[in-house]
Amino acid sequence: MKLMVENRSLGQKLDWAVYITFFVVVLCLPLLTDDVFWLNRISKFLVFGLLGLAIALSWGYAGVLNLGQGLFFGLGAYMFAMSLKLKSTTSLQQGSDKPVPDFMVWNAEPGSPTELCCIVPGSWLWLPFQSQTFGMIMAVVLPIVVAFVVGSAIFRLRVSGVYVAIITLALVLLVRLLIIDAQPITNGFNGLTDLGWLKLFGIEFDPYMYETYYLVAISCCLIMLAARWLVSTRAGLILQSTRDDANRSRYLGYDVAAYQIFFFVVSAAIAGFAGMLYVVAAEFASPTFLDISFSISMVVWAAVGGRSSLIGAVIGAVLINSIEASVSETEIFKEAWKLIIGVIFIFVVLLLPRGIAGVARDFARWLEDKHLLSTSKRG
Repeated sequence: MKLMVENRSLGQKLDWAVYITFFVVVLCLPLLTDDVFWLNRISKFLVFGLLGLAIALSWGYAGVLNLGQGLFFGLGAYMFAMSLKLKSTTSLQQGSDKPVPDFMVWNAEPGSPTELCCIVPGSWLWLPFQSQTFGMIMAVVLPIVVAFVVGSAIFRLRVSGVYVAIITLALVLLVRLLIIDAQPITNGFNGLTDLGWLKLFGIEFDPYMYETYYLVAISCCLIMLAARWLVSTRAGLILQSTRDDANRSRYLGYDVAAYQIFFFVVSAAIAGFAGMLYVVAAEFASPTFLDISFSISMVVWAAVGGRSSLIGAVIGAVLINSIEASVSETEIFKEAWKLIIGVIFIFVVLLLPRGIAGVARDFARWLEDKHLLSTSKRG
C-alpha cells in the first residue's frame, strides 16, 4: 500500500512539473525577446490552446465530440468586437454625437438618420454594446445560454455519439449563414474590423504590447488551473464514469444529463472567453471563426496533444499552430496545409490515439515502475 501511494505521488509530481514548466515558459517569454509581433502571434496560439482545452473537457472527459465549438468562440468574439467597434475612430467620425459603425452608414438607405438606433434595420441591437462591460459579459453569457439550451435538448433526449457531432456542426453552419446574411448589422463576409483597444483599469491593451500578451498568458494559466481542479472534483470523476458507462452511472442514481450539460456549458464558456481574448489580440471578428474547417482543426489540436489531457490539448494547439505559422511562409506548404492537417490527424488516430500526452504518460509510468522496482528491492 505504501508503495502504491508513493507511485501515485510520483505521478502527481510529474504532472505538476509539466504544468509549472509550461507556466514558467509562457510567462517568461517576453523576457527572452523584444519582438512584439512574435509575442502577438504566441498570444493568439495561447488563445487556440484554450479552445483545445475546451475540446478536451467535452470530448476527452465527457465523451461528447462537439464539432460546433467554433460557434461559441465566434459568439464570444462577435459580442466583444461589437463593443470595441463602437470605440474605434471610424465609428466616431460618422456625423453623429454617438458612435455608429462605418459599414452601417454604407448599408443605410439614402436619407436614413445617422443614429445607432435606427440607421439600418436591427441596428438598435448594438445600443447596449456602447458599454464595454456589457460586451465582455455577453461574450461569456451568450455562449453559456446557447450551450445550456442546446445541451439540454441533446442530453435530456439521450442523443449521443456521432449524432451530437452532426447536430453541433449543423448549428454552427446555421449561425454562420445568419451572420453573413445579416450584412447591414454584422458586415457579412467582411466581419468586424478597425476595432478600438480594450481599456481596463485605466490600461489600454495595444495588441502588440506586453500588456496584451500577459493578459492572454495569465488568463490561459488561470483557466488551465481552474479546469484541472474541476476535473479532479467529485463532479469531474462522475463525469468520467458517465463517459465510460452512462447506463451504469444512471443505475447508480446519477443524473448523467445534468453532468453532461454542466461540462458542455463550461466548455462553451471557455470558448466564448477565448473568442473575446482573440479579438483583443487580433483586432477583428470574422464569420471564418464559424467555418467547418476551423471547428475540425480544434479537434485535431486536442487529438494531437491528447484529448484526455488538459495541458496536452493546450500544447497540441500551440504546437500545431506554430507549425502552421512556419510553413505558411512557404507557398507550397501553405496551399497543402489542410492536407497536412488531415495526414497528421490520421497518423495520430492510428498510431498515437492518446496523443503527445499519452506518450508522456507512458514514459512517466515507466519511470514510476522503475522507481517502484528500486524501492521494493531496497525494502
